[in-house]
Amino acid sequence: MLSEDLKQEIQTAYRSFLSAKSLRPRTGQRLMVAHIARMLGSIKRNQEGIRSAGDHLCAIEAGTGTGKTLAYTLAAIPIAKARDKTLVIATATIALQEQILFRDLPDILQHSGLDFSVSLAKGRRRYLCLSKLDQILSGGDAQTLPLLNLDDKQSSPDDANLGLYTQLAENLATGQWSGDRDAWDTVIDDQSWSRVTTDHAQCTGRRCSHVKQCSFFKARDSMGQADVVVANHDLVLADLALGGGAILPPPEDCIYIFDEAHHLPDKVINHFSANVRLGATERWFEQAERSLAAIISLPALDLSLRGPMETLMGTLSQSRKAMGPLRPMLEALLEEASAAGLSRGYRFVDGLIPEALASQSRDLNQGFSELVSQAEQLLDKVQEGLDKNHFKAPHEEVEQWLTTLSAIRYRCQAGALLWSSYASDASKEKPPQARWLAMVETGQGLLDIELNASPILAANALRYSLWSRCYGAVMTSATLTALGSFNRFSMRAGLASDASFEVVPSPFNHVEAGELYIPKMDCDAGDAVAHTEALINMLPTLLNPEEGSLVLFASRKQMRGVYEGLPSEWQARILAQDSLPKHEILSRHREVVDKGSGSVIFGLASFAEGVDLPGNYCSHVIIAKIPFSVPEDPVEEALAEWISRNNGNPFMEITVPDAAVRLVQASGRLLRKESDRGRITILDRRIVSRHYGRKILMSMPPYQHNIE
Repeated sequence: MLSEDLKQEIQTAYRSFLSAKSLRPRTGQRLMVAHIARMLGSIKRNQEGIRSAGDHLCAIEAGTGTGKTLAYTLAAIPIAKARDKTLVIATATIALQEQILFRDLPDILQHSGLDFSVSLAKGRRRYLCLSKLDQILSGGDAQTLPLLNLDDKQSSPDDANLGLYTQLAENLATGQWSGDRDAWDTVIDDQSWSRVTTDHAQCTGRRCSHVKQCSFFKARDSMGQADVVVANHDLVLADLALGGGAILPPPEDCIYIFDEAHHLPDKVINHFSANVRLGATERWFEQAERSLAAIISLPALDLSLRGPMETLMGTLSQSRKAMGPLRPMLEALLEEASAAGLSRGYRFVDGLIPEALASQSRDLNQGFSELVSQAEQLLDKVQEGLDKNHFKAPHEEVEQWLTTLSAIRYRCQAGALLWSSYASDASKEKPPQARWLAMVETGQGLLDIELNASPILAANALRYSLWSRCYGAVMTSATLTALGSFNRFSMRAGLASDASFEVVPSPFNHVEAGELYIPKMDCDAGDAVAHTEALINMLPTLLNPEEGSLVLFASRKQMRGVYEGLPSEWQARILAQDSLPKHEILSRHREVVDKGSGSVIFGLASFAEGVDLPGNYCSHVIIAKIPFSVPEDPVEEALAEWISRNNGNPFMEITVPDAAVRLVQASGRLLRKESDRGRITILDRRIVSRHYGRKILMSMPPYQHNIE
C-alpha cells in the first residue's frame, strides 16, 4: 500500500510542476500517475526489501499529448527512492532517449521539487578501450587482435588513423575528453572506432591494468549512484543476455519504465536469437588456433598454462574438422529450396530438423560446450596468476592472453547456443523455435551459409529474464492495444494474468478535431494494378496544393507507381521517400510550409510512426491501403504455422491485429497537439466492406466519420 507521505510527495510534485509551467492538469495524465503509483506502491516486499509476490507489472496505453514522461517519472521516482531501487527508463529510439535525458528530466528536476540524480547508460562499444589504444600506439602483436569480426577485412591503421589515435590518447590524458565516442567533437567513422573499442567478450573487466582510467567503468560506477538511469531497450536486453547486472544494476534492484513498449517484443526476439555462419566459423577456428599457437610458443608462458592451452587448441582443431560434413548437407537443403522457388533460403517446417543434421548438431553442441568449459578454466587460471603475480610475462602481455581466451569463449558460447537449438526436440517445444538456413553476403562480397534459430514469441524470454526478476515494471505506448484489447501485446510480451492494464483517455477531442473520410471507390485494394490507377486519378482531387499533407503507402512499388503516374506539377510538390534521407525530407517539407506553400510527403512505414508534424505541417493524412503485412520473415512464417497447427487463424490472430495497430499509428500523425485539426482519408474500401475491416475501423480513435 502506498503510504500517505509518498502520496503527498507525488501530488505536491505534480501540482508544483503544473504551476511552474502554467499548465492545466490533463485527465489522462492524472490517471496515469495514479495507476503507476498505486501499482508500484502495492508491491509486497520481505524484510530485506525484495519483492515477494506478483502484481508488479502494468501496461498503460496513453496517446499522443498525454504527457507520458511527466506522468511516469513523477509517479515512479519517489517510490523508487523510498524502496532503494534504481529507476531505469528505457526507450526504443535515440530521439526519445535524448528528449527525456536533455529536455524532460531537467525540466522535471527544476520545476517539480523532486530531488534526484540522472545518468545515461551506454554499452562498452560507445567507450574507448585504453588497452586496445595502447596496443595500437605501441605496435602490438597482430596475433592477439580480436577474433570476433572475421567477416570484415582487418588492416593496420594508416597514418591518418594513427594521428587520430594519438589525439584521442592526448585529449583523454589531459581531461579534455571523457573517452565517450559521442563526446568527441567530430564524427569517428565506424571502422576507425572499432579498432579502439571493445565489448564484453573481449573486455578483461576489473582485471585490466587500465581499469582505474577506464571510461566505461567510470561511467558504470557513477551510474550505480544515480536515482534514474536513462537507457534504451537494446541496452537493457543486452544486460539481461549477460545475466543482468553486467551493465545496469541487477533487475531485482530496478523499477523499469519501458516507453515505446510496443517495440519491446520484437527487440527481445532479435536479442535472443542465435546464428552461425559456416565459412566465418571455419576461418575463425583457424585464426584462434594460430593465436593460441603464438601464445604457446612464448618463452615466458607459465608451464601450468601450456598443457591446458594445448588441450584447448586440440579441441578447436577437432571441432573445426567436425564441421566438415555440414557443408554438403546444408548446400543440398538450400538447393532444394531454390528448386522450389524459395529464394530466401530454407526454413525447417515446424522447426523440425532432419535427423542427420540434428545428430551432427548434438556432436557440435558437445564440442562447443567443451570449448567453453576449457576456455573458462584457462581464464580462471590466468586471472588467478595475474592477481598473484605468478607470471614472468609482462602484465600487458598476459592481458592479451585474457582477451584471446575471452574471444574464444564468447564465440563458442554463441555457437553452442545455435547447435543446442538444432539438437533439441522441436516436437516438445511450446511454442517451437523458428529455424532456417540462408545465404548471406560477407564483408568481402562472398556468400556464406548461415544457420539461424529464433524464438517466435518473446514471452518466455521476458518472463524468465526480466518479469520474474525485476522489482517492478511499467510498459507504456500510444499503441499497446489492438482491436480494443491488450491480448496481442500480452501474448507477445509474456504478461501474466496478475499484470494490470489501463487505457487512459486522450487529451484530444477527436470528433471535433479530425474527420475520417472513406471515399467511394470502384476497385478493391487487393487488386494492385486497379488500385494504383485509382490512386493516381484520385490524389490530385483529394490533396490541397496549399496544405501540408502526408500520404502513406503499404508498398514501395505502389508508392513509386503512383508518383510516376501523377502529372508533373504534382510531382514537383512531392517529397518521396528514398529520394532523400528521412530527416532531409522532413526539413524541406517544414521549410516549404513555413513559407506559406503546400508540400506533400510520400512515405512508407517509417513515416507512419515517430514523425512529428504538428499544426500546418500536416493537416491531411492519406492512407493508401490497410497496412497488412505478408509473413515473409521466417519468424513470422513459423508463428503463423504454429497458430494454424493449434487450430487458430493466423490472419485474424496476427495479421488483422497487427494491421490495426499500424493504422492507429499512421492516423496518429494527424493530431500532435490539442489545437491541431485535419482529415484522415483511407483509400481502401475493405475497412467498411469486410468484417475484419469493420473491426479495425472500430478500434481507431473516435474521429467524425464521413463514409461514402
